[in-house]
Amino acid sequence: MSKKCLNCRLVNLPIAVRCARCEGELIETSSLKPNRRSTVRTVTVRAVICTGVCVVAVLAFYVSLVMSAKPLDIDQKYTVRQAIRLLRDKGFTTEAMLLDNFTVYRSDDNWLNASVAKESAYAATNFPFEIMTLYSDFFTYPVDDVERAAILLHEAKHLNRAALGWTRDRYLSSAVWTNIRRQTIETVPHLFVCGDKNLGDCTE
Repeated sequence: MSKKCLNCRLVNLPIAVRCARCEGELIETSSLKPNRRSTVRTVTVRAVICTGVCVVAVLAFYVSLVMSAKPLDIDQKYTVRQAIRLLRDKGFTTEAMLLDNFTVYRSDDNWLNASVAKESAYAATNFPFEIMTLYSDFFTYPVDDVERAAILLHEAKHLNRAALGWTRDRYLSSAVWTNIRRQTIETVPHLFVCGDKNLGDCTE
């Protein structure tokens, strides 16, 4: 418990009778009403500091993901742009805009992806950071820009294959179609109830 001078605001010892500086009257600090404006200001400052720390931490995490993986080379960037252009021409304007303007592409795993065991894949996305890793299979196995566009769209949202033109009758023999169907049937088998004959897709 301490005492504060009403005149010069000096904090005195609890045993003091008069202010040691100006001989003014003292009052116990516990009896003073808290300054509401000061309390609001203190809470606001703490909230701003906490928000700033969180923002810096998220930015540092994002930068570490981007910097720990290699960017695409010139030829790979051109291939991706062609696939995005196809998505835009097919009417996927929102997805094309996100893929073209807000997505950061990398050609190998960042430290986070590398720490997770996974089977071979064409692409992987770090949500919500919009960092997309395009593995070598993305540039090797698809037979044309339609399949590459399908992979990009699949990473951006649930795939609308019919609107894109990526259908069984056209791509039944492609490695991408076969692999994606196999991986999908393991996760959502209820979509495939008519057997594996000719790799038919019962959702069509």
